[in-house]
Amino acid sequence: MMKLLISFAGIVLAMAISFATAASLDSNSIRAQAKNFFEPLPKTMPGSEKDTAEKIALGEKLYFETALSVTGTQSCNTCHRLDENRGGVDNVKVSPGAPKGTMGTRNSPTVWNAGFHFVQFWDGRAADLKGQAKGPILNPVEMAMPSEEAAVAAIKKAGYEAEFAKVFGPNSLTYDNIAEAIAAFERTLITQDRFDAFLKGENNFSQEELAGLKAFMDNSCTICHSGPLLGARLYQKAGLMKPYPNQKDQGRFEATRNEVDRMMFKVPSLRNITKTEPYFHDGFTHRLDEAVKIMAEHQLNKNLDAQTTASIVAFLKTLENQRKFKRSTK
Repeated sequence: MMKLLISFAGIVLAMAISFATAASLDSNSIRAQAKNFFEPLPKTMPGSEKDTAEKIALGEKLYFETALSVTGTQSCNTCHRLDENRGGVDNVKVSPGAPKGTMGTRNSPTVWNAGFHFVQFWDGRAADLKGQAKGPILNPVEMAMPSEEAAVAAIKKAGYEAEFAKVFGPNSLTYDNIAEAIAAFERTLITQDRFDAFLKGENNFSQEELAGLKAFMDNSCTICHSGPLLGARLYQKAGLMKPYPNQKDQGRFEATRNEVDRMMFKVPSLRNITKTEPYFHDGFTHRLDEAVKIMAEHQLNKNLDAQTTASIVAFLKTLENQRKFKRSTK
């Protein structure tokens, strides 16, 4: 009986020490540390100063317009879903294309906050949202339109000529303006989350979330995932410290043919990461905890224990978008 009491007392003491340690985490000190690496998202995206309500509305309609695919079955939203709170992705490893049997080669990235990224696509082959919007429409394994002229003809047939004239002027239904309108709409897609509120001074984090943020910083995750987006502002080698499991896709090298770009990919943003699985350029895993452990191992040469991993995941959940998208035009 005495041994049981001693054992029980030891457990209680250990729990008390653990609780005291967790409770000692101070929001203000961790916030001060965090401000060395992060900042809130800006309220507007670059280029949005020239966007009108009419241009944005036109872009929204085009974003959901299936006439932009060769089969008339797919739109931008098919792979970058804004409906059903899907996080701006389709949540599959790689996306099926409009032509039957075709599949994309990389995981579809989220469209939320995309206009803040320093380049577009995993390999950076487009400089901005407008350049990105032009790509999938003509890609033979995506929307597969045979030419810019075919895309323009399809949109003209769908009855958009008057709207383009209203937004851009007479005879303005061009491929360039289709992309510009879509980009204007995408520049409105800015997430809102609890982390920004925390950075601005609100004490809205639990002890586990504070522990996760501290672990994220202390384990050097900020080397790549920093700034307003917690990423999306540099290229990094997938498998910096230990080779990434999938070597088939050589990343930016596929676009540049430059040897220094082998296995280099744009570092993804971690904003709304809980809604954008599966993770990595190849959709390697649907599990966020596994993704955290893989990155720690292959990028930082660290084997995170279960508690540290769970805490980091708890922090990443504070980045979940609280803004629900609702279509304004149909």
